[in-house]
Amino acid sequence: MAGNRRRPGSNQRPLMFTAVAITLVGLVLVSLRLLPGSPLDPNPTSRQAAASGRSTNAPTDRSSRSQPSPSPSPSLEPLPFTAQNLDSLNIKGWYSWAVLDKRTGKIIGSKNMAETSTTASLIKAWVVADYLRLSAEAGKTPSDAKLADATQIIRDSDNTRAQQFYESVGSSASIKRLISICKLTDSKVASDGGWSRTNLSPRDTARLGLCIDDGRAAGPKWTKWLLNEMRLVRGVGDFGIRKAFPAAEQKQIAIKNGWIDRQKEQEYHVNCLAIGDTWTMGVMVRTPFSAGGGWEYGMKACQKITEALLRDKT
Repeated sequence: MAGNRRRPGSNQRPLMFTAVAITLVGLVLVSLRLLPGSPLDPNPTSRQAAASGRSTNAPTDRSSRSQPSPSPSPSLEPLPFTAQNLDSLNIKGWYSWAVLDKRTGKIIGSKNMAETSTTASLIKAWVVADYLRLSAEAGKTPSDAKLADATQIIRDSDNTRAQQFYESVGSSASIKRLISICKLTDSKVASDGGWSRTNLSPRDTARLGLCIDDGRAAGPKWTKWLLNEMRLVRGVGDFGIRKAFPAAEQKQIAIKNGWIDRQKEQEYHVNCLAIGDTWTMGVMVRTPFSAGGGWEYGMKACQKITEALLRDKT
């Protein structure tokens, strides 16, 4: 019948469209396989290596890669002192000095900085510190009268009150604690047990300064109080190291000095301890009676030594 007749080629067209579609899909898949990084790429590592010019057979050497430069550590501000020969000062008798960097613990000083001398009143800073620390450890607070006594020992170097405090902390046992707590290496208890004849070296004097400053000596409760009292030393005891600094800086430097005439040795012994912002310092001088000048000679010598060691700030 005429109505059921199909047009020539009508059965072939769907087949042609299907064949064309399959061909196009195949071409797309092949293209995807060739694209770098494609999930259909059978060997992505080799293609990426080839693209970068690197062999996949050679092991990766991480040490050959460029490493970031390490950040330089911040350099410390130099101490205000520089070690040098002081022979040109022509100081009479024996003298020695040492400076400790509080930030690093490094000590510079004269060749004889480990030699000892008797401390005289310089040791009172430790005696008061020991008394305050022991009181706090026992759960006690010194009375206002006792604190007033401690003030006179530090600021005015009162000998009578210093002896009372020394006996209250066990006399020579206190000096043994000093050597142990402050890790001194050169010093020793006086043969007669007295505080005035305690033997310290300038190196250990600087270590004592650090011990006071970092709280080991007086303990956390009283360290700030003690340092403030040492900044307020007055009268005849205000001499030596801090006098070498400008007036504005002197007020921030804590000190304790000692001076005595030793009849047995026929010498004047003068000693200086100072605690600055980044440093501590010890200077000791022994001057023969025959040289003249009395205590004042040694007092000025402490200042001269410090001035000679200070860096040129101009």
